[in-house]
Amino acid sequence: MERSILYPADAFRQARESREPDCADLIIESLEALGIEYVFGVPGGAIEPLYNALARSGRRGGPQAVVARNESGAAYMADGYARETGKIGVCIATSGPGATNLITGVACAFDNSVPMLVITGQPPIHSFGKGALQESSCTGVNTVGMFRHCTRYNSLVSHADQLPTKLFNALMQAQRAPMGPSHLSLPVDILRQTMAMQPDAATFADLLNRPSAMIDVAATESLSRLLKAAERPVWLIGDGCGEAIPALMQLVQLTDGHFITTPDGKGFVNPRHPRFAGVFGFGGHSTARELLASRPDLVIALGTGFGEFNSGGWSAQLLNSRLVHVDTCDDKLMRSQTARLHVRGNIRSVCEQLLSLLAPSGEAVNVLPFQHPQVAKLAYESMVDKPEALRDTGSPVKPQRLIGTLGERCPPHTRFVADAGNSAAWSVHYLAPHDRRGAARAATSPPAGRDQRTSRSSWLRVTMDFAPMGWAIGSAIGIALGNPRCPVVCLTGDGSYLMNGQEITVAAELGLPVLYVVLNDGALGMVKHGQRLAGAEPIGFQLPTVDYAAIAAAMGIPGHVIRSPQDLDALDFNAILSRKGPTLLDVRIDGEEVPPINVRMKTLGTA
Repeated sequence: MERSILYPADAFRQARESREPDCADLIIESLEALGIEYVFGVPGGAIEPLYNALARSGRRGGPQAVVARNESGAAYMADGYARETGKIGVCIATSGPGATNLITGVACAFDNSVPMLVITGQPPIHSFGKGALQESSCTGVNTVGMFRHCTRYNSLVSHADQLPTKLFNALMQAQRAPMGPSHLSLPVDILRQTMAMQPDAATFADLLNRPSAMIDVAATESLSRLLKAAERPVWLIGDGCGEAIPALMQLVQLTDGHFITTPDGKGFVNPRHPRFAGVFGFGGHSTARELLASRPDLVIALGTGFGEFNSGGWSAQLLNSRLVHVDTCDDKLMRSQTARLHVRGNIRSVCEQLLSLLAPSGEAVNVLPFQHPQVAKLAYESMVDKPEALRDTGSPVKPQRLIGTLGERCPPHTRFVADAGNSAAWSVHYLAPHDRRGAARAATSPPAGRDQRTSRSSWLRVTMDFAPMGWAIGSAIGIALGNPRCPVVCLTGDGSYLMNGQEITVAAELGLPVLYVVLNDGALGMVKHGQRLAGAEPIGFQLPTVDYAAIAAAMGIPGHVIRSPQDLDALDFNAILSRKGPTLLDVRIDGEEVPPINVRMKTLGTA
């Protein structure tokens, strides 16, 4: 009989898996009960027990560890995963610099209301105040204090018995309106401790997963009366409207209205819809501004907090007595003091209640016939600033032509994510992919169930209120992991790619179908054009000439340098976005084209 050889590591693993679960196991089992599949982070000594628990979890099919190249990238990945799935994004880091590297990504999630659980490590409690390596407690570089300003819940777990209560509170606060990150800091010795009584993870998850459908009934009834009297209502769709879109589109038609979106709400709608009047705010369209300037008798804004980019720089055309503001969150409702009416409640529930009040006897709303695809395409092109640039054949590539081509050529179930700066401005203004939810679906439409909608997922993701460069590079990975049925296109600038481009190796390691499109103009483009538009000194915007396709090739990733529209047209996007792994396009764009950034210039006082 052969005797199997048990190596020390195997023996250690068997011994660990036969022992009582510790605090780290409780955390991972709770995430598993919530249906969370991935935990994003970078390992380190102070967080080692959590990675041990993830290793055990991965072997049994539970949450798996995704190792980022920098902790900020881990936070961006968790952000993308949360936006796509509607679940809580989870990111973890060791103590000291691991924790501080997370902060920018966590602050981005905080300002954009993305639910996230952030876990950081600490040295053992007995070493606090003794100068332990990377100590970040109140006696060191106080990371708990730092996270206080960008989290909904923030606490150090100093005793194992505190963990169930604090973990529950952290997860609950992350999902309550306003949603956002919760932070727990755990000393390594606490993570290793067992507890006398382990809470039941299924019961724990059941309490957290109960959705709230509460609405202000009286305010909703008041809104229905205003809508019955309105002759020209305009609906403004924000980032919080994802799950309400079917009901919202019926309301638009039932009230004979038109709709516009915020920049981050555009991805929830068909931009070629016959009642769509464009994007209002950063990167937006003159048609949306003109519609509001025409003094409609009622403007119903849903799911937006009226930040700078979403409100057109706090435009008086929007923030006035014709406005009705609908949101789940009092914090956001308080930003529209001039509104005629505030309606607090779950946006989908409010819309469904309005339908029941406005449609007699529950009568179904007839579906508005969709326009012929070519008619719809021309209608959208009539909204944009320079429609002729969409068909430009010259070199270097016009950014408008690049964005237009991506919308036309990528599969209709593609997710787009646009980075901070000019990438977002170009995408918000020009990107208009084929409709994926029309009555008549083309042969290229995704199979049934492939383009699933959650309360957060959309075909275009941009970040508004806190916009770090390089966010989209990590976010694209989280989106791809959260929804493997849909390919992802990440639009990023060369400046952003130089900050966070190393995260592309995570997509390669995991075999994710992400197309990274680098808008390469050898400059920090928004800085350059902002200085020019403001008449400021031209300083600090230059970037070196870099072959990003060659860098990708050195990482084992296919890359293409695109110098002309003909190079772009020669690509097989279906093949690129169906391969198991990322591809990079280094697109040499015309850096003299001015992006639609007037909203930003106006609020800076330099328009």
